Amino acid sequence: MKKLKLDHELATLVLNGEKTSTWRIFDDKDLSVNDRVILIDKVDPDKPQTWKNIGVATINKVIEKRLSDIVGDDFDGHEEFASRDEMLATYRKYYGADVSWNTPVKMLHFSFLPEVPSDTTGVSPKNEKVIIYADGGSRGNPGPSAGGYVLVDEQKNVLVDKGVYLGVTTNNQAEYQALRSALEEARNMGAKEVAVYMDSMLVVNQMKGIFKVKNRDLWPIHDAVKELVAAFQEVKFTQIPRELNKLADAAVNRVLDEEATKTHEH
Repeated sequence: MKKLKLDHELATLVLNGEKTSTWRIFDDKDLSVNDRVILIDKVDPDKPQTWKNIGVATINKVIEKRLSDIVGDDFDGHEEFASRDEMLATYRKYYGADVSWNTPVKMLHFSFLPEVPSDTTGVSPKNEKVIIYADGGSRGNPGPSAGGYVLVDEQKNVLVDKGVYLGVTTNNQAEYQALRSALEEARNMGAKEVAVYMDSMLVVNQMKGIFKVKNRDLWPIHDAVKELVAAFQEVKFTQIPRELNKLADAAVNRVLDEEATKTHEH
């Protein structure tokens, strides 16, 4: 997984939810939308032993401009400068005297999940309590579909981050398929208690028994998920706003974008 190093002040703002963007000059990581990157707090820039991972960011938007073309709206989510000369001087300080008004700047906007382990994701057999974020999407409804899910432990360390292409199906089918795959992952790692968060009111309320499953096409997958739920000591379902489910949504769109690219190439 790619990594971005932040100075301590910026890292603190990100952790406090006060900043969701960063500007990069001379981007050697070729960052783009849907990339997931580990954010590192350089607590003391001169002492790498003090550096620590603070979480994972999913890049939602990338804007690239020359430094001279940056205007007021571009500062949304980013600190502003007292003057344009101060802006140029600041970036020369960090990136060297080669920075000019013609230098390209990548403005990265991201969503953030704190407290991720120091390396890439992994599965521990001791995760008896697991949190699931699941989402599904169909471009066309029915149309090309994918399910995405992220499993984290109680400390919010990412254990699994996956997207699965499902072929042509409906949005509701994709939501259920994502939930089933996520529960299978949790079962396979030995989880006993699971908290499921989805933005689909339909799926959450059907799993709670509040809504009836009227669509017969959903009966088989609903029954399959109910069987999986029975394998755990406890499964709780909570419906959340879409903006709080961005990591699972990013997994869905990552797969659909990849599939669209393959289709276009052929």
